[in-house]
Amino acid sequence: MRFELLKILLVDDNHHMRVLIGEILRAIGVGGVYEASDGAEALTIMRQHAIDIVMTDLAMEPLDGIDFVRLLRNSPDSPNQMCPVVMITGHSTQKRVREARDAGVTEFLAKPVTARGVIDRITQVVEFPRSFIRTEDYFGPDRRRKIDPHFSGPWRRASDEAKAI
Repeated sequence: MRFELLKILLVDDNHHMRVLIGEILRAIGVGGVYEASDGAEALTIMRQHAIDIVMTDLAMEPLDGIDFVRLLRNSPDSPNQMCPVVMITGHSTQKRVREARDAGVTEFLAKPVTARGVIDRITQVVEFPRSFIRTEDYFGPDRRRKIDPHFSGPWRRASDEAKAI
């Protein structure tokens, strides 16, 4: 993978965590590393730069990671609704993970962060991009990670039924 071509935005209200992840990204050769201390600042940076991947913390003030992702995915003036988002969290309870997934998060990275974990998530996002889905109450990456050819239903999307025929 050519990490030097990537532009990654780190969003975390903890300066030390931004420095840690930023150093990991620079060590693997990421070409552009941008930093924001909250979701509002992140949206501003995304309007100024063509960001390829966002890595954001879940728990931030005043705009947390989930609210940031909701704005990124659903706001009419979003700078890039389809930008992959890796949610970094030490709060990996099922409820919070489900909430982030339902907001449109692409991947998760649990704290404590390791270089291997960062590389794995970036590789997953770049080499296995997920198609985006729009429904009445959701816009974001398809939550299904694989297509099971033996699945016989119940079908929940019109496009699924078309594939089955």
